[in-house]
Amino acid sequence: MAKLIEVKDASFSYHGKDYIWQNVNLNVEQGDSVCILGANGCGKTTLFNCIAGNFQLAKGAINIDGKPIGDYSITELAKTIGIVYQEHSVAFPYTSLEVVRMGRTPYLSAFQTPSQADTDMAYGIMEEMGIAHLAEKPYSRISGGQRQLVLIARTLCQTPKAILFDEPTSHLDFKNQALVMKTLKNLSAKGMTIIMTSHSPAHAWQVSNKTVLMGKGGIIAQGAPQQVMTAENLEKTYDVRVKIHRSELDDAAFFCEPAFEDL
Repeated sequence: MAKLIEVKDASFSYHGKDYIWQNVNLNVEQGDSVCILGANGCGKTTLFNCIAGNFQLAKGAINIDGKPIGDYSITELAKTIGIVYQEHSVAFPYTSLEVVRMGRTPYLSAFQTPSQADTDMAYGIMEEMGIAHLAEKPYSRISGGQRQLVLIARTLCQTPKAILFDEPTSHLDFKNQALVMKTLKNLSAKGMTIIMTSHSPAHAWQVSNKTVLMGKGGIIAQGAPQQVMTAENLEKTYDVRVKIHRSELDDAAFFCEPAFEDL
């Protein structure tokens, strides 16, 4: 399959100082679900922002659909890459449907207002995701998990080829984490290309077909989660000894925990 996103020999530094990471290579094909794991400060969010077009590399290149990311206009990039950040606030009491419909903005001219077709599309996506009951509720008054689902719906309204998620379950309770991860699994099953950063190794086992483990200076390992999510690699990633367990109910289900006696 053709590469949708290619990170090639990439290095990044802030203000020309020491490199955060160097020689990073990552290929994402259409339909891949990629989970980037790493401890705080390793640079995974920085890599996320480089792929999103927010930060510029010190060295190397990022190509989106075969085209250098710097050659995209903001509007062109928004039609190709959707982004769901950890947090989002609105200054006005928009309804959730209006927030979802904002995903059509890249397709509107400067003074054009959304059409009925745009509204119907936004509502249809909310229906498909099971959140149509939130359509008329103020976005600012729904729960954190519901807001995250609305933001995913808004991004789907952009009809991108890939969606980037920056720690999509951050600050959510157990149930809302499950709802968001279920949504990501459903999107992946339908062929949507996903790149997500996370603190939780469980997310890699749950939704990814490619896992990237990052440490200080760059990538420690990448590949299928069953191959790279080893105790040795996770110890290098998080600087703590890790115990990996296989579920007694499902041989394909794994989870891990730190070796508490070492802390």
